[in-house]
Amino acid sequence: MYQPGFCASVLCPTPHPASEVLTELCGGRPGRLPGFEAIRPHMESSASSPAAAPLVKRQFHVLVGVTGSVAALKLPLLVSRLLDIPGMWKCRSDPVLHIDLRRWADLMLVAPLDANTLGKVASGICDNLLTCVIRAWDCRKPLLFCPAMNTVMWEHPITAQQVGQLKAFGYVEIPCVAKKLVCGDQGLGAMAEVGTIVDKVEEILFRHGGSQQS
Repeated sequence: MYQPGFCASVLCPTPHPASEVLTELCGGRPGRLPGFEAIRPHMESSASSPAAAPLVKRQFHVLVGVTGSVAALKLPLLVSRLLDIPGMWKCRSDPVLHIDLRRWADLMLVAPLDANTLGKVASGICDNLLTCVIRAWDCRKPLLFCPAMNTVMWEHPITAQQVGQLKAFGYVEIPCVAKKLVCGDQGLGAMAEVGTIVDKVEEILFRHGGSQQS
């Protein structure tokens, strides 16, 4: 007896729409939506607790958007930690990919969200797969974003305006943190810690799942 592990799909924007690629992270198997699938032995006991019930009773699909930031190096760790959230993933296909992904996902997480894509999303630009999915996103479902950029870029006045615009759309910010960046600068701009991101995703999935069942 076991509960299926959580699965996530990951998409990355590319410079030209014709070359948009969904990064395959499921054992290198071609011909299917990228994802993770794992069995967690502890899920059986977790499923019996009241707190976990909303997630176990229905399927959750989390779409992870990745932009061109150094913080993308944390993606394997982030997605592997997301595997610890109970839920199930199923295959699907549709020729209108950005619409189908929007329909498929219960929650979207953009981590990291770089300065360039932040500006695009705030302005409504949709010139690649990731920004098209965001532009087509159903705002009744949660969308979380994790800013990540150089400290000086973060401190530019337009950044606060753009972050504020995303929050006005109803998106949820997981704030960046201060640390020594890869470039050597010290200060705000680093993506939030993986544990912080996973905790927030889990919190919102529980809340969202409970409200849907009620």
